[in-house]
This record gives sequence, C-alpha cells and structure tokens, in this order.
Amino acid sequence: MTEARAVRRTQAERRAETRRRVLDAATTLVATHGSRAASLAAVGEAAGYSRGIVNHHFGSKARLLEELIKHTQQFDVPTDAPSGLGRLTQFVEAYLNGMHQRPARSEAFLKLWAESAGAEPALAPLFAERDAWFRDFLAQLVREGVEDGSIGRHVDARFAAVTLIGQLRGTAMMLFSTARDVPVAEFSADVARSVARSLAAD
Repeated sequence: MTEARAVRRTQAERRAETRRRVLDAATTLVATHGSRAASLAAVGEAAGYSRGIVNHHFGSKARLLEELIKHTQQFDVPTDAPSGLGRLTQFVEAYLNGMHQRPARSEAFLKLWAESAGAEPALAPLFAERDAWFRDFLAQLVREGVEDGSIGRHVDARFAAVTLIGQLRGTAMMLFSTARDVPVAEFSADVARSVARSLAAD
C-alpha cells in the first residue's frame, strides 16, 4: 500500500468516525429532548466538535435530521423462515423485541415520527421516502406469503403493510411510554402470533 493510499484511507475513516459521532450525539439529544434540541451547535458540542464541523458534514439541520432518520431506522431483517408469513412474523417479533433495552436509536426515531404528524410537520417530507420503503418491504413479505399459500388470498398487501406499520410503531411508542412494565420478549412473541392468526390462509 502506498503512503498516499494510506493517507486517503485514514481521511475516509476519520470522516466516517466524525459522522458516526455526530449522528450518535444527535440520536441521544433527540431521544431525550426531541428534534428542537438538535441544533447544529448543540449536536456539535455533544459530539465533541464545533458547529462548523457538523455544518461541513451535513450542511443544515434539515439534512442532519434526514440522515438521522435513516440512521435510526436501521434494523436486522430475519430471513430464514420457509414461508412469507413466517418471515413476516419473524420480522414483527424482532422489531418489537428490539425495544427490550429501550435503545436511544429507537426512541429517537419514534419521537421524530410522532413530531412529523404534529409539532414539527416539516419532518413529514423527510419520512416520505423511508416510509414508502418500509411499506414496500412489508407488502412484499405479504405478497410472498400469498404466493406460497401461507397468507390468505383475501389479504391486500398494500393495506396490510400500512396496518402493520401503525401497529408496530404505535406499540413501540407505548413500550417507551405508558407500557414500560410489559415484558417485551413475551409480548413481542404474542403480537407475532396474533399477526400470524389474522393473516394466515384458512
């Protein structure tokens, strides 16, 4: 490896580390105080950088929040079930079970989502692309289940996807607020079974 390549790689790694620290700091601020607390200056201070560094990497608060939405919506997708219904219920259980430790990333995402429908409508366009992707992802699992016979042919994949997103996010909001006493692992498995019963082919 040449010295120039080593330097370029180091610079790339430093940029990636800076972005990660900024997004992690923004995640904590939003999870604790909501999006209004995530000014470029406040995020920079929390990450150990100046406002200028945050501005250099993201350009504006709107761009930072857009990247934060992507950052906080990342999750692992189980794919080993043999049927579409099985993969769907695996995902439902994994999604809700991920709330077990009440991670800041999930809390930040849910707060941003809630704000987009109320206090901060400017966030709504930032969710449009991610929500469209999420609906398509769930609808595809439903269609696969219909095709392999594990999900009833009467189920409309588009409508089922919207219903599932509402159920998942609404339930997750409760787990972070008024239902903190609920045992998440057992509850997640129960919700997954309920989804299976409602969608399964006769």
